[in-house]
Amino acid sequence: MIYKLMAVDIDGTLLNDRGELTENTKKAIRQGVEKGLIFTIATGRPIQGVEGLNKALNLDLPFITYNGAMVVLGRSRKVLYEQKLSEKDAGDIIKLGEKYGTTIMVWKNNGLYVPKLNERVEKYKSISGVEPVLAENTRQLAEKGVTKILWSDEVEKIEQYNREVGKHLSDNVNFHPSRPYFLEFVDINASKAIAMERLGEYYGIDRSEMIAVGDGYNDLSMIEYAGLGVAMANSPDYVKEKADYITLSNEEDGVAHVINKFILK
Repeated sequence: MIYKLMAVDIDGTLLNDRGELTENTKKAIRQGVEKGLIFTIATGRPIQGVEGLNKALNLDLPFITYNGAMVVLGRSRKVLYEQKLSEKDAGDIIKLGEKYGTTIMVWKNNGLYVPKLNERVEKYKSISGVEPVLAENTRQLAEKGVTKILWSDEVEKIEQYNREVGKHLSDNVNFHPSRPYFLEFVDINASKAIAMERLGEYYGIDRSEMIAVGDGYNDLSMIEYAGLGVAMANSPDYVKEKADYITLSNEEDGVAHVINKFILK
């Protein structure tokens, strides 16, 4: 099989544990792109959060952002696809978060809005690369819908919320822990798999010609969708069970290994 498109998660996949993109991985990506591969980064981050990687690679790449809620075409910043949470669903998620007393962060129009500043918001700011805007009336932000809502809390509480929130929200809400201390909410029609499907339609590529590489539960949709679903060696067992192939860990240039084995062979 000749694979034409490859979608790769960032944290725990593309980057090592120190948050670095190694020279070996950069080299493999560039060689793959030179051979005609469409390489896309699939992340929960906004477009601002991947600009550093874009500069490091110095390539014009499409990006799957907000865990599939928005697809952006590289340097042009053209939005190929966007799927927002409805005004009602966004309002319900915010209201429920306030009831739990958790830290709430809202992404809308590529801006980050928070009802209050605290250590968790500061930590997320360092990850996203975006300065949060204080918006005390967060519920007003729900008007006309939002791209993504994020809750941040202690690991045990995130696990609790993940078990409980489904019964309080509509079936149009897709939620999952993106990290042990983050619970993310997007529209049910926003997933990394659907974003890959949209890219496939745009470039004329079938799912059988796609590779998806990830390490987390929020990568499962694309791992199961792609013709070749790849889990990192550092993935949880459940993710590995759903994959077609298990590559090396993110500390061993697992993404470069996939490119060398399946693209540059």
